[in-house]
Amino acid sequence: MSQEIASYTQVDLPLLKEKRVSLTIKREELLFPGISGNKYRKLKYNIEAAKAAKQRTLLTFGGGFSNHIAATALAGKIYGFQTIGVIRGEELESKPLNHTLSKAVAHGMKLHFVSRAAYKEKVSPCFLGELEALYGDFYLLPEGGSNDLAVRGCAEIINVQDKHFSHMALAVGTGATLAGVAEGAFPGQQILGFPALKGDFLQKDICNFTSQRNWRLMKDYHFGGYAKLTPELVRFINEFKRTSQVALDPIYTGKVAFGLLDLVRKDYFPSGSHLLMIHTGGLQALEGMNEKLKKQGSELLL
Repeated sequence: MSQEIASYTQVDLPLLKEKRVSLTIKREELLFPGISGNKYRKLKYNIEAAKAAKQRTLLTFGGGFSNHIAATALAGKIYGFQTIGVIRGEELESKPLNHTLSKAVAHGMKLHFVSRAAYKEKVSPCFLGELEALYGDFYLLPEGGSNDLAVRGCAEIINVQDKHFSHMALAVGTGATLAGVAEGAFPGQQILGFPALKGDFLQKDICNFTSQRNWRLMKDYHFGGYAKLTPELVRFINEFKRTSQVALDPIYTGKVAFGLLDLVRKDYFPSGSHLLMIHTGGLQALEGMNEKLKKQGSELLL
């Protein structure tokens, strides 16, 4: 997987002018069709390592709307690997597959559904041994693709074009992308991570990936937790697309943009600050989330 350079979009909103703050979006979601954003970065060196180890199968973990599951399935198809996705929630096996899982299967991924209780044991030797007995030898990609090789890839998100930004913001799932950005950032830059999940475990997880302390977590914008959304968030994402022409997803990037603008409104950033929001992708989840919203009779995402 060759390194690509992302493009940028300047956001023009009255609020930003009023507060004398600039906001630029780094368009990582446009890097590689189907393996966009941080998933491309995380998989880059893992794919190289799997090839070097002469592995033929990639096995990984994720939920029903996992961007990582979708990206791994397509990467496997492109680079000649068999792929296995261990999916959290055995009840999903008996239901019609959502858009994310359907695309993963279409790209050749074999899905292995497990209960939520069993999923918590995913890193235990016993659990991995059972998977090996079923599927043979495999290259193990952690949940979200997050390991030291992923951090190395995510450090490449930042380049010399980003040196003038005072603050950088991005979504946080497992923490590896934030750790990589922390490693790649320039001196004096502050990094804000917006967790998609509730809980305080991320702080420790990120510290396991990086010794940098140029970051902090903004924990008030998860909207109830992973894959949770509200009518307010849906309205915000749709209005943001109308005004900026940039599509956001409701699991990750929509929450980052909402949080950033809320912090601007509350004067969190000094006048003259230059903000960079890193668009980490995730747009593949839009269709599946709209299926969910349609059943609820709610406003759909654009």
